[in-house]
Amino acid sequence: MSFERPIVLLVAGVLGAACAHAGASGGSGVLPVGSPAPTFSAADQAGKPVALADLRGQPVVLYFYPKDDTPGCTKEACSFRDAWSPLQKAGVVVLGVSEQDAASHTAFAEKYHLPFQLLVDDKGAIAAAYHVPVTLGFAKRITYLIGKDGNIQHVWPDVTPVGHADEILAVVNSASP
Repeated sequence: MSFERPIVLLVAGVLGAACAHAGASGGSGVLPVGSPAPTFSAADQAGKPVALADLRGQPVVLYFYPKDDTPGCTKEACSFRDAWSPLQKAGVVVLGVSEQDAASHTAFAEKYHLPFQLLVDDKGAIAAAYHVPVTLGFAKRITYLIGKDGNIQHVWPDVTPVGHADEILAVVNSASP
C-alpha cells in the first residue's frame, strides 16, 4: 500500500515533463498559415542536397515523422507512395523528415519503394525551425504544406498516418483553379 502513491506521483511527473517539453518545443505552437516557410538545406537518403529555396514555385509537402520502418511511419509513407501519381499530377514535392541517418532512410525507402526524398535531420535543425517537438530523437508527426509562394498554406498538427496523403491532395486540389 505504501508503493501506490510514489508510483502515481512518478507517472504524473513523467507525463508532466513530457507535456512541458512539448510546449517548450512548440507543441501547439506550429508555424501559422500564411507565414514564410523557414528555409533549409539538407541531404536526402542518397546524400543529394535539397534546398527549399530551389523548390519555389511548387507546392511542397514537408512531413515530419518519428522513425523509419515503424508501423505508423510506414503507413504514412506508404500513403504518400500510393498517392504518388495524383501528387505528381498536382506538381507536389513530398519531403519526409526525421532524425535517422541516410542509411536508415535508404533502407526504409528501398524496402517500401518510396518514390520521394527522405531528409536527414540528425541534429533536429529542420524540426526546430518548424516548431516540431522532438523527444528522445523522435519528431512529432506534423505536416506542413508550403505553397508555391514559399508561405505555409496548411498545417496538420496531429496527423493520422492512414489516408494523410488524401487529406493533402484535397487541400492542394481545392487551391488549384
